[in-house]
Amino acid sequence: MKLVSHPAVRPLAGTVRVPGDKSIGHRALLFSLLSETPVRVRGLGDGADNGRSAKAIAQLGATVARDPSEPGAIIVRGVGLDGMRAPDAPIDCGNSGTTIRLLCGLVAGQKFATTLVGDASLSSRPMMRVIDPLRAMGAVIDGTERTDASGSRDIVPPLTISAAHGLRAIDRTLEMASAQVKTALVLAGLYADGETRITEPGPSRDHSERMLAYLGAPIRASKRGVSVDTRGWNRKLAGAGFSVPGDPSSSAFLVAAAVIAGADEVRLPGVCVNPTRTGFLDAMAAMGAQIELEDRDDAGPEPIATLVIRGAARELR
Repeated sequence: MKLVSHPAVRPLAGTVRVPGDKSIGHRALLFSLLSETPVRVRGLGDGADNGRSAKAIAQLGATVARDPSEPGAIIVRGVGLDGMRAPDAPIDCGNSGTTIRLLCGLVAGQKFATTLVGDASLSSRPMMRVIDPLRAMGAVIDGTERTDASGSRDIVPPLTISAAHGLRAIDRTLEMASAQVKTALVLAGLYADGETRITEPGPSRDHSERMLAYLGAPIRASKRGVSVDTRGWNRKLAGAGFSVPGDPSSSAFLVAAAVIAGADEVRLPGVCVNPTRTGFLDAMAAMGAQIELEDRDDAGPEPIATLVIRGAARELR
């Protein structure tokens, strides 16, 4: 394939809706599995990775169907926290690292064993960062041991996970900030007695904390980490739905093009403006780009807004 790009002959103008954020899409699907009420998911991207999460929750007992009353939306009928069934075959996570790592925590508290597999690329990715703390909680996880060129040992998929004797709460400090590892431990913590506390050395995406709190999970977030305390909790999660906002990473290309080429007015509606995801916008603004947030909506678990880029191109600092 050959692509040819020509300089813009006039300032850019128009409105473009970017695809739904993949990270939030994964969580909307996986967390809906735990809901005791049907969940409508709007704005889900049509990429293969989100599709793997949709297929995974179906294998664990959820039903996923298009919403006939709303084009582009789906209805997930979950099974509640304790209603998952054993999959009749290994769950294929494809090339989705988010799917497999979040599923590690989700299935760790089940009374049945689950095998997670992936494609050749995913089968080479190290999983010890998520396996080690889950084992500390009581999960039984078997995988393929691998030694890299430096002599470091790790475990790669396929993974088989169970918790025959239940999970226990832990207080864990992660060696490096990771939203995926943090989320896996939070999900496992929903099945543990007591308070599970996860501390990170730096900030990471907080989509899981926001979305699980929205469903009613006993979760508390702070600048240093997150905790889940199941003592006295009724073990009920429920919510009407999730609207998956536009992907900030996909919007970055359009923002950069509008800034460089000059824009009469370029509008990107419904983009996620979670503070953990706006680093690019902050950097562009610091360099002199004219970017405004309009129609901001903080009603749901994720803040969204329309990104508006105006003005002729000018030299960035």
